[in-house]
Amino acid sequence: MLSAGAVTASVLQDSPRDARPVQELAAPASTAPAETPPAGAPAPSTPVVVTPPPSVIIAEDAAVAEKAEEEAEAEKPVIEKAIEQPATPARRQRRKFAVIQAIDKTTAETMKFEVEVGGRPVRFNRNLIFSVRACEVTTPDELTEDAIAYVDVSLQSRGVNQPADPRQLFRGWMFASSPAVSGLQSPNYDAWVVGCKN
Repeated sequence: MLSAGAVTASVLQDSPRDARPVQELAAPASTAPAETPPAGAPAPSTPVVVTPPPSVIIAEDAAVAEKAEEEAEAEKPVIEKAIEQPATPARRQRRKFAVIQAIDKTTAETMKFEVEVGGRPVRFNRNLIFSVRACEVTTPDELTEDAIAYVDVSLQSRGVNQPADPRQLFRGWMFASSPAVSGLQSPNYDAWVVGCKN
């Protein structure tokens, strides 16, 4: 029964009440003397213009200001003479042979060999077959000196009775300057282009 009364009291306290006007309180009688306004000139009827005092330049500030002015002068647009159109970029030189280096990770056999562009494929370590479709060297006006070759690499195991069909391991461009990015990487073999030659 007590708990029911507590719930009822709680509900009554949570419910909104009707608004009532606030009674104005009478101002208490003060015994303090009334304040007098400060003595001085009365406020002007028109606004007064206030000028800031002249700035004082310290020697260090003068150097900073001078440097800022020089930088501002340097940033101003300069009328430039007409820019000449650059000459047509040189074409990359195509070569007849790609020089490839391959490693057999199982036997640690490594070999550097040449593959003719568009010619007969070359077999490395009896299983890997390399064929090259293009081999180019960069021109002198390029930023880095590089050799680039488009290489097809397939794996063909030689069986006792009949060779198995070749399985392609890699097809794409290999860059001599970045062999880790564009070379052949498999569990058993690594191969990358070293250069191009005639």
